[in-house]
Amino acid sequence: MRDDFSDQEILLVYDKQCPACDKYCQRVDIEQSTGVLRLIDARQSSDVLTEITAQGLNIDQGMVVKAGGKLYYGADAIHALALISSRSGIFNRLNYWAFRSARVSRLFYPGLKSCRNLLLRILGVTKINNLGVSGKEKF
Repeated sequence: MRDDFSDQEILLVYDKQCPACDKYCQRVDIEQSTGVLRLIDARQSSDVLTEITAQGLNIDQGMVVKAGGKLYYGADAIHALALISSRSGIFNRLNYWAFRSARVSRLFYPGLKSCRNLLLRILGVTKINNLGVSGKEKF
């Protein structure tokens, strides 16, 4: 998978209104030799969000990393970020250690997603609803 992330722009699409997601995405630091990480707010219209929607990926249920023309969604996105993250600083070392395994990422991601959804419900934040499902505006 690491070969998909060489010397290019890597897009990370996430919900900027989620304080936990925003803090995580702001702290992730990728290896300089890998490329440049660009954060994309999923609440803003963009070409990559249109692509995510066309693929049927619900951005309210998982962040997306786009690299090498591929979309990595949810647990696969957090795993991909761990593989390309720098090992500088405690946060990035912990992120790598926690999510370097695809299996462990798939195991923990649903719990992280549930915590995120609960946080957004408490804060009264509405869903992005990029798939346009009626009646699914609130967490």
